[in-house]
Amino acid sequence: MTTWNLTQTQHHVLICNGSSCMRKGGEEVTQAIREEITNLDMDHKIHTTRTRCNGRCKDACVVVVYPEGVWYKAASPDLAREIVQDHLVGGKVVEDSVIYTYDQQQFAAPEYSESIVGIEKQKSKV
Repeated sequence: MTTWNLTQTQHHVLICNGSSCMRKGGEEVTQAIREEITNLDMDHKIHTTRTRCNGRCKDACVVVVYPEGVWYKAASPDLAREIVQDHLVGGKVVEDSVIYTYDQQQFAAPEYSESIVGIEKQKSKV
């Protein structure tokens, strides 16, 4: 069991390790992200977490970057390293692989997105 001090952390990367993502290279993506962070000596600024399913299986392997709220699809090990270098270190979103971005009110898919819209969630009756 580990309890990290996250006071210097600037980004949190959620890497989907659900079954669909794991079948499409989730372990390799996870290792590529973590290795690139270590190689760039950014461990104190970037925290990673393996997650269960993030609910976008058609886009597997999914990587989510916070605090920006950017969701990436089809993350390969090469794309994973690009996300670390360009987005997390360079501050530039890797536009070609974005599923959603967060506009401070809700998530929005880019106009050029080729991802499926997905199943609508039912509104609860409270």
